[in-house]
Formats: sequence, C-alpha cells, structure tokens
Amino acid sequence: MPRRHVLLALAVAVVWGVNFVVIHVGLDHFPPLLFAALRFCLVALALPFAPRPGVPVRYVIAVGVFLSAGQFGLLFLGIEKGMPAGLASLVLQLQAAFTVGLAVLLLKERPKKAQLAGGALALAGIGIIAAGRASAVPLGALALTIGAAASWGFGNVATRKAQSPNPLGLLVWSSLVPPLPLLSLSLLTERGDPVSINATGILALLYVVVLSTLVGFGAWAWLLGKHPASTVAPFTLLVPVVGIAAAWIALNEVPSGAELIGAAVVLSGLALTVGLTAPRRSREARESCASHVASPSPQPSSP
Repeated sequence: MPRRHVLLALAVAVVWGVNFVVIHVGLDHFPPLLFAALRFCLVALALPFAPRPGVPVRYVIAVGVFLSAGQFGLLFLGIEKGMPAGLASLVLQLQAAFTVGLAVLLLKERPKKAQLAGGALALAGIGIIAAGRASAVPLGALALTIGAAASWGFGNVATRKAQSPNPLGLLVWSSLVPPLPLLSLSLLTERGDPVSINATGILALLYVVVLSTLVGFGAWAWLLGKHPASTVAPFTLLVPVVGIAAAWIALNEVPSGAELIGAAVVLSGLALTVGLTAPRRSREARESCASHVASPSPQPSSP
C-alpha cells in the first residue's frame, strides 16, 4: 500500500476514534434518539448524489434497520446512560465477533478454528472489563453498547447478503429507513428532554454526518476498492485505541487497570478474527466495505 494510502487509512481511523468523543459532546445538546435521527436525516440529503445500491429493497431496509437505526440508536443510548466514550469505542468492535457468529447461523459459513478462538478471546476481554468496571459503568449502559455491536453484526450480514455494487450508495439510501422509527421513539420517550441548539451541538452533528459518515466511509470504500480487505481492515483496530486516547485527553476518562488489560485481550481477539476473516478477492473487498462503518458510524457505523 502506498504511503499516502496508509496515511488516508490512518486518518479515517482517527476520525472514527475521535467520533466517540464527539458523540459524547453531541449528547450534551440532543437526546440520544433524536440525535441519531437527525444524523440520518442529514445523511439522506446526499441521496441525489449517491448511486443507487442496485439491490432489492428488503436489503436496503435490513441495512437501515440494523447497521444504522439499531447500531446507533443503542450506542447513543448506551453513552447517554453512562457508558464512557472511550470504552464504547472498544466494546463496539465486538461487531467483528458477532459478524462471524451470525454468518455461521444465517449464511451457513464455516469459520476456521482460529476465528472462533478470536471471538471467544474478545468476549473474554469484555468480561474482564465488565468485572473491573462494574462499580463505575452501569451494566445497562454496557448491555446497550453490546447490543449496538450485535446490531452492527446483523447489518454486516445483511450487507454481505445484499452484495451491492455501490456500498456508499447502499449506506446513503438505507439512511432513509432510520429517521421515522427513531423520531417516533424519541417523541414517545424523550418528549420534554432538553435540546440545546448552539454552535457546539451543530458542529458535533455535522462531524458525525460529514466527517465520520460521508467522508470516512467514502474514503474507506475507496481504499477497499484499491487494496485487498485483508490489508485495509486491520486499520479498524486503531479506532478504539484512538477512541480511548481521545476520551482520556478530552473527557478525562482515565482507563483503569482492568480496562487496559481487557482492552489488550479484546484487541488481540479482534486482530485474530479480522486477520483471518478478511476477504481477499477485490470483488469481496468492495462488498465488505460497508461492514467497516464507525461510526461511527459511526459508521459508525460510522459511530
């Protein structure tokens, strides 16, 4: 991979890692479900410039439900309920282990033993973190974040099943799905919650939409079109490293000893899983690019 492409992949990892701090800031100004709904309302504005996904509508809906609404609705709720932003950036990466397991159940894929071992190791790392941080992190917030990772896993399987020739188009068109259910839930559960519309809140919203989703995912899709996914995908392991460091610097979220040990175990497991599951053919690389959104993305996605 040329140096400029490496720098681009590093830049995307940094954007997605910092995204978790930005989400934390955004949740100081918007209720979580409303924040998620606004994110996808703005992403949908790119519809006139996005190619059609070229897949049946049911796959667009599935990606919109799981990869977008489910992942980010649960993630934003988890952070709002007390999940530290840095720790959230790590726990969300369990999507890799969930994707392998769901692919076995739903797509009848046959993982290698090392893949299963990597998933088990990552889950063990989460257990270490949960045990060490039980007094500091509400278990409900941890459960919501794990649920977000599981929803991302379902979205990855739907994306792989769809095999869209235009992954960025699939992401943008599927953004039509989340606003209505998220806004409806927001009206039911967040009515009366304070909304602070100021420059900080607007900038946070624009970051998760423009940088994390459209620019980040667009660059990621371009890289996966140029290089094998086995070369590009490992850069996602830098996202929680950046996320934890950014939260430490910006939010004073000092990791505990258990968190650092657990993080090392999780990253080891994910490295094993990602390294062995990454597709090698260029077509498969293009098909798999939607599964690496961060979110922020967040997106995840693109978180």
